[in-house]
Amino acid sequence: MHILITGGAGFIGSHVVAAARAAGHEVRVLDALLPAVHPGYPDGVPGLDGVELVTGDVRDAGTVDRALAGVDAVCHQAAMVGLGVDVQDMPAYAGINDLGTAVLLAAMARADVGRLVLASSMVVYGEGRYECPEHGVVPAAPRRRDDLDAGRFEPPCPVCGRQLSWGEVGEGTPADPRNTYAATKLAQEHLAAAWARSTGGGAIALRYHNVYGPHMPRDTPYAGVASIFRSALESGRAPRVFEDGGQQRDFVHVTDVAQANLASLAAPPPEAALRAYNVASGVPHTVGDMAGALAEAFGGPAPEVTGEYRIGDVRHVVASPARAEAELGFRAQVTFADGMREFATAPLRPAP
Repeated sequence: MHILITGGAGFIGSHVVAAARAAGHEVRVLDALLPAVHPGYPDGVPGLDGVELVTGDVRDAGTVDRALAGVDAVCHQAAMVGLGVDVQDMPAYAGINDLGTAVLLAAMARADVGRLVLASSMVVYGEGRYECPEHGVVPAAPRRRDDLDAGRFEPPCPVCGRQLSWGEVGEGTPADPRNTYAATKLAQEHLAAAWARSTGGGAIALRYHNVYGPHMPRDTPYAGVASIFRSALESGRAPRVFEDGGQQRDFVHVTDVAQANLASLAAPPPEAALRAYNVASGVPHTVGDMAGALAEAFGGPAPEVTGEYRIGDVRHVVASPARAEAELGFRAQVTFADGMREFATAPLRPAP
């Protein structure tokens, strides 16, 4: 299969490139190599030796048309990631993530390319699944600043105010994006579904959970928490854990994410316009657990729990991987212990 991988020079995209080539696919990469993410590469882009690279913006129709020539399927990884610093980031997120996806989909229709694997995210769920001892499964009420300032981090029942217990999020959970990045990822899914209905194409959205692994970008305002903790340790600083460290997440290794992309390409096209899958390990851990595991493997210093918070963060998001296993045959292979032990000393992507 001839695959176009947008964002293929990035952290996740480069691992998808490596996995696709190892599986015998022909690969072309489209990447803007934005200086906010990529440093200069005097010796060539790492991981792309022997790969055809089209350098350009996914929002440029002519560039995308050229990149799609002769392609059978697209893995769309290109995106602006992270929660954003503040609302001034909104135009950039919407431009890259949503306009870029719309331009790509229109070009795919012109080129008659009918297979799309979209990098989506668990952030489309907002808060995860919660249950009240009195009122059953309920949506978590938005967390209030005065509660967070007082160290009350668990979301309350919207009916009675009691503390809720968390559970696994399935793909049928209603979307509830709570920050700019989340809103743009959900919009990407809607655009892909509209394209599939209009063209008869097949679209799979992979809702990545907390991805980590070798060649993550170093600490930036948009970096994931694993990268931030690892960068702190490398600088001799204690990882600073927000809230009380009890936030539940599903940490999934980047090599497993790459395999989920290959499984999606090999699967029959979905019957619905778009089919979403959680890409997760299925074994949750707290953010505090992750900081502690990294610090121990790195040799310290121990994490510092700060009580600080970001208003756009959610408390618990834990995935059910059952649909991906049943329909794609995908199951994560890298355990939390092994993955964190490796990541503690794995190479990181140079800072731009």
